[in-house]
Amino acid sequence: MAELDARYRVMVLHILSRVDGPVTNNQLVNYVLDNNVTNYFSVQLAISDLLSSGFITAEHTHNDTRYHLTEEGRHTYELLGDKVNTWLREDIDSYFKEHKYELKQQTSVYADYMKAVGGGYLVRCQVKNNEKPVIDLNLTVPTREQAQAVCANWDKGHVEVYAAIMDALLK
Repeated sequence: MAELDARYRVMVLHILSRVDGPVTNNQLVNYVLDNNVTNYFSVQLAISDLLSSGFITAEHTHNDTRYHLTEEGRHTYELLGDKVNTWLREDIDSYFKEHKYELKQQTSVYADYMKAVGGGYLVRCQVKNNEKPVIDLNLTVPTREQAQAVCANWDKGHVEVYAAIMDALLK
């Protein structure tokens, strides 16, 4: 059982080593479940172990968590990467290469909120390209419901919002 758990941890490291930028919890879970690699609980346990070991870091938002590979995690993967079966490595590589655009799109758009000092909610909306912000917009809204609406609308309409801002600023 411990060896199987170790393989799942190395599998997660393999996935994170193959993508440019973060991978969301949903993306990891979807890959694992869609391809019948393991169950939800096993992948979550592997992620938890990797976080506590410092091999990956987590960035939490209101609707997902994004994982990043640390240098220590990269080094560990280089040492233990052969614990992932060849067919699984090839399948992971193929899946993430085939879905590269959608996966990158999902992690390049960021919106989250937190309670603001003095009342209301601070909403942060970003679009990143290669982990560098293209736009970084901070808004204060009075209610949590409005903060949630801004986040949801940013996820759906960030292209139009960015275009409108650029159009207004470049007149």
